[in-house]
Amino acid sequence: MILQTKNQKVSAQGAKVLLESDVPTVAGCSFTLPGPKPSPCVKVEWQAGTTKATVRGEKILMQSSIGLCKSAEGAPQGTAIIGNTQPKAEGL
Repeated sequence: MILQTKNQKVSAQGAKVLLESDVPTVAGCSFTLPGPKPSPCVKVEWQAGTTKATVRGEKILMQSSIGLCKSAEGAPQGTAIIGNTQPKAEGL
């Protein structure tokens, strides 16, 4: 998964925090539908970002945030889970 953010203001231990609106690109997903029809995951849409802290009104991703993996056709493929986070954030 290629993680990039449009956030340029808030960092956590030297790295920019990811926002709920950031849509990472997925590479190497071999998901296949019955048939068999290749249907790889190509993006992740995030949900359950922070409710109190935001960056310019956008929710920040947390370890408890959940991502919905989607195919190029927009079909749900499964969930993405955040495995590692930074405990401290600082803003400019």
